[in-house]
Amino acid sequence: MMNGKEIAELNAETLGKLKALLEAPKKITVVSHANPDGDAIGSGLGWTRFLEKLGHEVMFVVPNYFPSFLNWMEGIEKVRIFKRDAEAVTPFIAASELVCCLDLNDVKRLEGLSDIIFHSPTPRVLIDHHLSPPDDYALSFSNTTASSTAYLVYKVIEGMGLETEVDRAVAESLLVGITTDTGNFAFGNLTPDLFRVVGSLVDQGVDLPRMNMAVYNNFSENRMRLMGYALDRKMETVPGCDAACIWLDQAELKRYKFEPGDTEGFVNLPLAIGRIGMSALFVETLDCIKVSLRSQGEIDVNLFARKHFNGGGHKNASGGKFFGPMDEALATFRAAVTTEFSA
Repeated sequence: MMNGKEIAELNAETLGKLKALLEAPKKITVVSHANPDGDAIGSGLGWTRFLEKLGHEVMFVVPNYFPSFLNWMEGIEKVRIFKRDAEAVTPFIAASELVCCLDLNDVKRLEGLSDIIFHSPTPRVLIDHHLSPPDDYALSFSNTTASSTAYLVYKVIEGMGLETEVDRAVAESLLVGITTDTGNFAFGNLTPDLFRVVGSLVDQGVDLPRMNMAVYNNFSENRMRLMGYALDRKMETVPGCDAACIWLDQAELKRYKFEPGDTEGFVNLPLAIGRIGMSALFVETLDCIKVSLRSQGEIDVNLFARKHFNGGGHKNASGGKFFGPMDEALATFRAAVTTEFSA
């Protein structure tokens, strides 16, 4: 039997309203969350190309830089980074007739973009699988049991009866989102329908071995050396409970010539230890300590992140921020897991 539950069918009335909204060509802004990952970029690129095929003028914007291992994706050169391209992005958003928010439950996750999007009178459409979205969207396709936003994007396209508009480029982008957010089908809500969708996307001519090589074997030498250092020198298992953490400061990142995305996946590494059920990654930035949390089984890191690290996310994958020095962040983690998850 497959793990996970089938997601509820998307609301037919809402799908009809979106289809009607997309009938006439429009200027549309697509946005996704800060520190965009494979699902943010994959769902955003796939949705953007789909909208362009319908005749819309579209700009896909993310708040800051995406991981360099995604640079091979078709259309990636068109992604606007607000931190770098604010002068071009701001007037486009102001002139847009629709804003599509993908892979984020709240526009507060857009950092420098947040105020512009939040205060804009332009109607917003949400396609997302994160918990607790606000109710300020004109149309919402939110399902927290979905494995990825990219999967939901296909379900929305299919629900509108427009799956014939999904070409190889759209399919490949959505597959990148699906595979990265499920850990290459290692976790998440792995349902029969998910694999039906994957089959439909592969049918568009996607070269899966090539795609997997590009996503999972496309890192720099510096990143590989940083990973070895993190495992050898900076990984700690917490005595008395099935938890582990890795931490990296700015000096260490500089030593290994860190680029955005280089620590992607590091938080999962301690989970390869048989007894470890929860893992945390602490990365020092100029503004705060960025916290990534992962777990297996019934350990709820969404609640843990909300309680201790000003964050949230999913039951088994979450994140947050700590505003203080690294030693205090680590002390908070050790105390919390010792209290809450002692063996």
